[in-house]
Amino acid sequence: MNTTVFIAWRGGSAERGEWSPVAKLEHVDGEYRFAYTHGALTLPGFHPFPGMDDLGTVYRSRTLFPLLANRLLSRSRPEYEAWLTWSGFDPKNAPTPLAVLGVTEGIRQTDALEVFPQPVADAQGRYSDHFFLHGLRHAGASAHEWLATLRAQDVLRLELEDDNAHDPRAVAVLDDGAERLRLGYVPRYLARDVRALVARSGMQSIDLRVARVNHGAPLQMRVLCVLRAPWPHGFAPCTGAEFQPLAEVAEAPQLAHAT
Repeated sequence: MNTTVFIAWRGGSAERGEWSPVAKLEHVDGEYRFAYTHGALTLPGFHPFPGMDDLGTVYRSRTLFPLLANRLLSRSRPEYEAWLTWSGFDPKNAPTPLAVLGVTEGIRQTDALEVFPQPVADAQGRYSDHFFLHGLRHAGASAHEWLATLRAQDVLRLELEDDNAHDPRAVAVLDDGAERLRLGYVPRYLARDVRALVARSGMQSIDLRVARVNHGAPLQMRVLCVLRAPWPHGFAPCTGAEFQPLAEVAEAPQLAHAT
């Protein structure tokens, strides 16, 4: 089970912003441990989150920190079970908060924060990730017509957009038809790994399929995808300097509790 997520923030303007991981959150021995990463030092315009002002402190809590707890739908909401189902979970077997955040990304329209999971190998030793298709609101009319026909287990294709003016690391998601319509994009955090996997094993090694089509769901939760690929020997995602904690998380002493 994945017990680690990273928190990314967008620095700069909304049009030309730069994204970077700024914090790491783990669930270890029944408690949450939050630590800022080196990305918090280098991302232009980033400031510590409220109640977590010290970049060098490990914050610990038995309950999920408000920063992220507020990004989970309340169980009392009438759409709670549908929300879990849209995200690929069984409402009768409630997932952990970090598992949910790893799929929904904790996105709000009012800020520039995203949550993404630390990739781990599945039971078959493969790279495996579930994600919601990004960029649907920018898809053309033909793409939306195709989206209306999607079914679970439909095959999708990937395309590296090296010439993308907004993000040269972008990875587009295409339909499997002759026209190869651009339907959307993989999330930013996943694009880095996809490019690394393609470089190691080739595009043909990656299997991308529709996991769920959620008719009636908000657009950002409309299409849930699953990506699987062989885990190359020595492959280590999330190991860049910006991912490294400023303080050691797993073995930290009782340093601070966030409010």
